[in-house]
Amino acid sequence: MAELRKGTRITGAERDKLAAELRKKYEGGQSIRLLAESSGRSYGFVHRILSESDTTLRGRGGATRGTKKKTP
Repeated sequence: MAELRKGTRITGAERDKLAAELRKKYEGGQSIRLLAESSGRSYGFVHRILSESDTTLRGRGGATRGTKKKTP
């Protein structure tokens, strides 16, 4: 993926192409942060593009604050 200049407006077919590229990589396991870094765009931009392209976003992961499971 070519690095885009920060702040450059991306519209029309170019935006659709970028969304498809990002979606494919995200669904392949890359994180939004990694996609943002490799494309030279912000986390928010990548998140918005993925959301606009109806990508099912993964949960945050990590530790949860639910109740502890009891071991028998």
